[in-house]
Amino acid sequence: MLTKILIANRGEIAVRIVRACAEMNIRSVAIYTEPDRHALHVKRADEAHSVGEDPLAGYLDPRRLVNLAVETGCDAIHPGYGFLSENSELARICDERGITFIGPSAYVIAKMGDKTQARDSMIKAGVPVTPGSDGNLADLDEALSVASEIGYPVMLKATSGGGGRGIRRCDSAEELRSQYPRVISEATKAFGSAEVFLEKCIVDPRHIEVQVLADREGNAIHLYERDCSIQRRNQKLIEIAPSPQLTPEQRQYVGELAVRAAKAVGYENAGTVEFLVTGNEVYFMEMNTRVQVEHTITEQITGVDIVREQIRIAAGLPLTYRQEDISYRGYALQFRINAEDPKNNFLPSFGRITRYYAPGGPGVRTDTAIYTGYTIPPFYDSMCLKLVVWALNWEDALDRGARALADMRVQGVKTTASYYQAILQNPDFRSGEFNTGFVPSHPELLNYSDKRDPSEVALAIAAAIAAYAGL
Repeated sequence: MLTKILIANRGEIAVRIVRACAEMNIRSVAIYTEPDRHALHVKRADEAHSVGEDPLAGYLDPRRLVNLAVETGCDAIHPGYGFLSENSELARICDERGITFIGPSAYVIAKMGDKTQARDSMIKAGVPVTPGSDGNLADLDEALSVASEIGYPVMLKATSGGGGRGIRRCDSAEELRSQYPRVISEATKAFGSAEVFLEKCIVDPRHIEVQVLADREGNAIHLYERDCSIQRRNQKLIEIAPSPQLTPEQRQYVGELAVRAAKAVGYENAGTVEFLVTGNEVYFMEMNTRVQVEHTITEQITGVDIVREQIRIAAGLPLTYRQEDISYRGYALQFRINAEDPKNNFLPSFGRITRYYAPGGPGVRTDTAIYTGYTIPPFYDSMCLKLVVWALNWEDALDRGARALADMRVQGVKTTASYYQAILQNPDFRSGEFNTGFVPSHPELLNYSDKRDPSEVALAIAAAIAAYAGL
């Protein structure tokens, strides 16, 4: 088993990994740049080391991080999500220096990170993909030719893209002409590659992803699916497990497709296979070669500790579970509480947390790195908290989500909590019938306001402070 892990990340995912290490009696090493000197992951890890003054550079230098792992006696690196988590160079350098990379091989990361190679691999494995270009586009003329053949609308995508960046919908040849140079520019700046490809745009699909685990002995299983259809500009807001929209037959089908995809590329560790679903048609979209932000809800319905399994697999141990051992119970929802102002076009709202009160009670989990007095720096993602709720049935899960959101207090910054309250009360969402077009088709939800009496809110906060002070 591994004995000491360097966590090449920050924020709530770093705290999550620290906790897993503590439970497994593994020492944890945190890293931080100057804005994160007082961050929670720094306080919670067994050791913490500075990687520079610049807010981002230290988190994005693979060789420096591997050198630090060697210097501090670590035998592994966990990349979390974001930053270098899908960077094949980090995995390659780890292999060179004898450090275990907690994730798939550099070869698989590169292969699945290249969207055209990933498509080709899925086609060979018999996994359905959306119609599109055969590989990367040579130029605008080829893009126009392919679009004319498969029909508009189309999606122009950066080959090395991810996280909703480097992607544009084009509804006509005119839009394709205008968007082509923009996607090229965005792809070059964000991913260091100008390669793009084209796919048929599946209008308002359901976004369904399947969690997989695979070990080095060739065993692969799925942990059922998550529904990520509630999103804004390709950024997920609320995730649900399992999907309230799939039939048992569809659930079994997408699970089998995900396992087939993992085995086809020799995958190892935790990963997520993402699909677009429309009617009974299922299309492969991409594979994320890392732990997902929303791994929490899969853990809630299956009881599987995904981060723990990541560490065990990386240590060379076989999967703890067989497919027949995996079942799910109830429904779980994750709300990404972002420091943003929904009423001001979701403008980021960075600043000092003057009061944070975490909700609790049955079926409530919070993953976060904020605390009262913490200042959210403006250099990183705006997500400051993941609120997760679980209940035995869909309606109870929705009601528990509304209660937990009402209990939570994050003061000093604007958050998306009230917007999620509006979504939870929407009949279309409550019916379990929604798709990726839900957010843009319901602009009225931005007008939601908390109807609670301000005096009640003040009394609740005062009671919470008094209770805390009396501990």
